Amino acid sequence: MLDVEGISAAYGRIQALSNVSLKVSAGSIVALLGGNGAGKTTTLNTISRLVPLTAGSIRFEGQPLNRLQSHHVVKAGISQVPEGREVFRDMSVRENLDMGAYGRSDPAGVRSDLDRVFGYFPVLRDRLKQKAGTLSGGEQQMLLIARALMARPRLLLLDEPSLGLSPVLVQKIFDIIARLHADGLSILLVEQNAAVALAASQYAYILENGEIVLEGASDELRQNEAIKRTYLGS
Repeated sequence: MLDVEGISAAYGRIQALSNVSLKVSAGSIVALLGGNGAGKTTTLNTISRLVPLTAGSIRFEGQPLNRLQSHHVVKAGISQVPEGREVFRDMSVRENLDMGAYGRSDPAGVRSDLDRVFGYFPVLRDRLKQKAGTLSGGEQQMLLIARALMARPRLLLLDEPSLGLSPVLVQKIFDIIARLHADGLSILLVEQNAAVALAASQYAYILENGEIVLEGASDELRQNEAIKRTYLGS
């Protein structure tokens, strides 16, 4: 589905990614793990075409993305959920969801998808007129995911969905991620909580200093002694 081959990216003279390759098969959850500054968010932003490539190629369902602008990547079927509660704070919940459907020209489909996201996030139906900036942290994370779903993606790029949330809310968010996956959505998951990410995914890549240093089935990586020591605290 998604084929990232040997991509590199830089911020000025600072090399952020070096020869990164990864794949996401249709219907799978793939985790991308690593510490702060490892290049995880840059990888997602490069796939979304928010950060320019200096080398390599990105293909989605056979279509090259290298030269596409970010809004064309969304139209191609990829939506990104950014880290850091980046809701439109002064806009209502409904307006945020409408922004997710920006560019669509199928009003009936948009209404249907709105009902669908309320099935995943019923609390948002009760908050439609509320300003997004007044929502709790967990509700803002739900809104971010719901907003991305309004573009009707086939691949969701999730950046640190557990960041700053209580263990109870983390479990709730990952229960929803499991439902989305069960309903056929493919997911590339960036997450610092390695235990949760490896439990949720089928395959994982470990990123250090902008390079992939290890990859494998998530169940196998959970048993890897180096992974246990570095990322699982055991």
